[in-house]
Amino acid sequence: MGFYLIKRLVLMVPLFIGITIISFAVIHLAPGSPIDMATDLNPKATAEVKARLRTLYGLDKPLHVQYWNWMSRLVTFDFGNSFSQDGRKVTDKILERLPITIFINVFSLVFILLLAIPIGVLSATYQNSWFDRVTTVLVFVGFAVPHFWLALLLMILFGVHLGWLPISGLKSLNYEYLPFSTQIWDRVSHLLLPIFISASGGVAGLSRYMRSNMLEVIRQDYITTARSKGLSNQAVLFKHALRNALLPVITILGLSIPGLIGGSVIFETIFAIPGMGQLFYASVMARDYPTIMGILVIGAVLTLIGNLIADVSYALADPRIRAA
Repeated sequence: MGFYLIKRLVLMVPLFIGITIISFAVIHLAPGSPIDMATDLNPKATAEVKARLRTLYGLDKPLHVQYWNWMSRLVTFDFGNSFSQDGRKVTDKILERLPITIFINVFSLVFILLLAIPIGVLSATYQNSWFDRVTTVLVFVGFAVPHFWLALLLMILFGVHLGWLPISGLKSLNYEYLPFSTQIWDRVSHLLLPIFISASGGVAGLSRYMRSNMLEVIRQDYITTARSKGLSNQAVLFKHALRNALLPVITILGLSIPGLIGGSVIFETIFAIPGMGQLFYASVMARDYPTIMGILVIGAVLTLIGNLIADVSYALADPRIRAA
């Protein structure tokens, strides 16, 4: 296992470099430039001003030179300064929004696991029962309903008509003047709808994966053997079947790690949450190359780590893979 980990870590280096090269080239080849975005609406921006800005941002150099300069800074964990008007360091902008996105997506992932795995197991155990049929219908509805549309409906219902939950931001305007217990509920109430919207699609997808895996596992010969030995139904399901049915789910969870910081442009924009998804969208619209590359680099690293964790977890859960 140790040699396998070392080999995978070494192979991640050229793969990461390839990802950065492709990402850097694609965002620079996209239509528009940060200079155009910053000066098109300014009638006083002359050609000389644009040329100075290009020199200031280093965009007057060839693309491979720009990449080399960027990679040289990246080695020291410096993403550079943003091309936006504030000119802040990209690292500071990311660290400012990262905790919010991680918090929401971690709670969303926990919510998905707590609901999807039991639903999938019960649906497979009681196949074609009323529970299986009802959850199947709800799952297909969850797949079919667009998240932005569902978010707007829930905002109208719980925020406008019933007035139970706030519909934007992370806290109320009078948050500082509220008692401590009320401040906690204020934070929770602001996060309920975003977490639910973020988790709705994941619950639908993961529960179907879990159901299909359990159906395949409980039909195996070793499950029949376990039942013939007189083991209880719970022991057969949770000791023998569930562990093997979780193997494909482990891979999915490993690949979901980048989503913990990637955020969601849709629900962060609708609910006015200043997270990573909103920052990435604003950076793309403004052609803020340093910020875009900073977020893409973090996503690429987490994707590679997620793949590694999924493979290692798969090996730990399945003795056959460890033997191979």
